[in-house]
Amino acid sequence: MKKLILLIICLPLFTLGQQTINASINHGGITRDYILYVPNSYVTGNQVPLVFNFHGYTSNATQQMWYGDFRAIADTAGFIIVHPEGTLDNSGATHWNVGWGGSTVNDINFTSTLIDSIASEYSINLDRVYSTGMSNGGFMSYQLACELSDRIAAIASVTGSMNLGWFNSCNPSHPMPVMEIHGTLDQTVPYNTSSFTESAPDIMDFWGGINNCNSTPIVTNMPDINIIDGCTAEHQIWENGDNGATVEHYKIIGGEHSWPGAPFPVGVTNQDINAAEKIWEFFNKYDINGLILPTNIKNITTEKSAKLIKVVDVLGRVTIPKANTLLFYIYEDGTVEQKMCIE
Repeated sequence: MKKLILLIICLPLFTLGQQTINASINHGGITRDYILYVPNSYVTGNQVPLVFNFHGYTSNATQQMWYGDFRAIADTAGFIIVHPEGTLDNSGATHWNVGWGGSTVNDINFTSTLIDSIASEYSINLDRVYSTGMSNGGFMSYQLACELSDRIAAIASVTGSMNLGWFNSCNPSHPMPVMEIHGTLDQTVPYNTSSFTESAPDIMDFWGGINNCNSTPIVTNMPDINIIDGCTAEHQIWENGDNGATVEHYKIIGGEHSWPGAPFPVGVTNQDINAAEKIWEFFNKYDINGLILPTNIKNITTEKSAKLIKVVDVLGRVTIPKANTLLFYIYEDGTVEQKMCIE
């Protein structure tokens, strides 16, 4: 772990230029730091989604920005990413206060305040605010789904969990799309029930019930693209929830406490899927009202004077224009149009 931390800290933050902004706000008498990533395509006045990317216990915003990296996806999909920094608990470790003891910081209120602060400076679509995170950051995302659901459209946890007892107190204000990505051999946050956490399968069942999804998931074995990573991936999805909400689970069979697709593998790390890509593909289907139907997606038909450079899909892959598919048209003047041609 020490080698990982040193490698990440030494990476050149300045290479991202003015797209990466180190900022802070005062909350509860504490200066709270965060790193904002704003894609070049951002234009004031055009509302964009906001993705929270929370780091794990003892980690920090910079490490999470590189380890669970969404920036290349944001460059083509056009969303803003915020990487908040946790405070120090009583043991001196950076953390998110999810009820483990040793902290009195109100991170739920901090998150809400940070949404307001960012939205006061940037054009944010407040119906499309999402939360994801690694480990403790995954716990934080679940807590936001329970306690700040009026501001969060969907969440995704990587190696996170829910504390025992949270099921009884969690009462979201709307059906909450949820994704969990978790290794079956995770020794830090166990895949199965532990002395303080619910099991991943029980969490999926809980949110499936909250959303009124089908009780039985559709299970798909993901292609074993990387045969030397020591693990495989299974995709489970509970469909037909209220407002179109689904619950999705990537079960990393043989995987440990790690972020699939990470550029810096820690332990057994799955390379058959890229967690950031899967999470954004999931988030991009929803706003706070549920599934974004084609009729709700802006279909731009205005003629552009700038030259079209390329057309990409939601994962940034170059493609050709096609019907009934959300695509991004990138022009030489730096503007990006989101289009879905309905047939």
